[in-house]
Amino acid sequence: MLPIAIHLALVGFCSLHILLRRHRQPESRLAWLAILFALPFAGALAYLLLGTTNIGRTRVERLRDVSLLLPVPKAAQLGEAQSHASLLFRVGASISGYPVVGGNQAELMADSDATIRRMIDDIDQARHSVHLLFYIWLADHNGTAVAEALERAARRGVACRAIVDDIGSRDFIRSPLWATLASAGVKLARALPVGNPLVRIVNGRIDLRNHRKIVVIDNDITYCGSQNCADPAFLPKARYGPWVDAVLRFEGPVARQNQHLFAIDWMGNGGDDMSACLALPLPPSNPGFKAQVVATGPTYRNAAMAEMFESLIYAARDELFITTPYYVPTLAVQSALCAAANRGVKTNIIFPARNDDFAVGATSRSHYEALLDAGVRIHEYHAGLLHTKSLTLDGQITLIGSANMDRRSFDLNYENNILIEDRGITAAIHRRQQDYLQDCREITSAEVAAWGVGRRLWQNMLAIVGPVL
Repeated sequence: MLPIAIHLALVGFCSLHILLRRHRQPESRLAWLAILFALPFAGALAYLLLGTTNIGRTRVERLRDVSLLLPVPKAAQLGEAQSHASLLFRVGASISGYPVVGGNQAELMADSDATIRRMIDDIDQARHSVHLLFYIWLADHNGTAVAEALERAARRGVACRAIVDDIGSRDFIRSPLWATLASAGVKLARALPVGNPLVRIVNGRIDLRNHRKIVVIDNDITYCGSQNCADPAFLPKARYGPWVDAVLRFEGPVARQNQHLFAIDWMGNGGDDMSACLALPLPPSNPGFKAQVVATGPTYRNAAMAEMFESLIYAARDELFITTPYYVPTLAVQSALCAAANRGVKTNIIFPARNDDFAVGATSRSHYEALLDAGVRIHEYHAGLLHTKSLTLDGQITLIGSANMDRRSFDLNYENNILIEDRGITAAIHRRQQDYLQDCREITSAEVAAWGVGRRLWQNMLAIVGPVL
């Protein structure tokens, strides 16, 4: 009788917490209740470990203190009439506080290896500082090459800081390269250290991760995109490879916003004070496009990244093109996509044909029928795992960065994207998206209608728990 009483008490406590917790979508409450009642004890344990978006009171207070200490970089008044992107930049500013800044230039890297080579070249030419943040850093060819460049920079007196996610880069942290970097004078930090998993039940959820990819060199060069510090073969999941990413290299004021974001993560995870670095004067203004860093996470406004995607989708007038490896949408995001196609916007979206997460892949496909019925064209990429997270809008607006269109990026992970208003950059990203289509197969309504009962049952069952994936 005692085990039953304990189980009932746990279920009662967790049920009340699920129903009373603020800012939780109804479908998320339902998913957790289903898990709680379907899995005796295991369901309650899963909720206690994974059911909240709490990183721990101490960490929240530290991040708050750092944010107050480091004022957001100011922007010069652009003094221009409202453009197509003006309201979208307002959304971005309301999320993470960064204003839209003009005078930026960017270059789309050719591929993953070219990105690493260019990063290394910039690190080798760095004069003052090199700052890197990666969710995953591997001790493979590319990862080692970047580490060696960082060592060279540190040994010649450049201030070098590197921070990696404690789970995503756990093998790198344990590798000899981590110790070598430290001995060379590179300052190192781990984002969201796991510690004792049992303690984390009461002091923060384990799987809330820092999924950002940030590189800032000399305060005025930055990189933004989907790529981790690794080979495209991505050996831990080589059977899905190669991993196909897109990265932009920026120069201009937007780099200072990424520097500020890096500083918050660095100091918020125990790193030294970077105030002096952020206090350096901005370089002279040059011609260039408008851009804005859009950063989100569990300590930002609830569902902020989902709101950014929804705003972009509803802003589309003529064409919308999206690539994302992971699609576990909120009802609002799914409805926005359907609404775009229904009002005549040419809407394309590319997913990987083989997803490294079987549950996410199946959940994504559970949404195909509604998207296709609305007129969205769905393509599946077969030449590896398309890892690029990109959105182009009406030939003028681009969003690129680390955020997927899934519940983890919307609610759980720390993400960083850059919103751009520029026809040239948008055309370059759009051409890359079009290139991906050469290795895609378009999914038709007839094909989806022919799926068997077993497949539909599997996909729809996983979709029920989609809000917790």
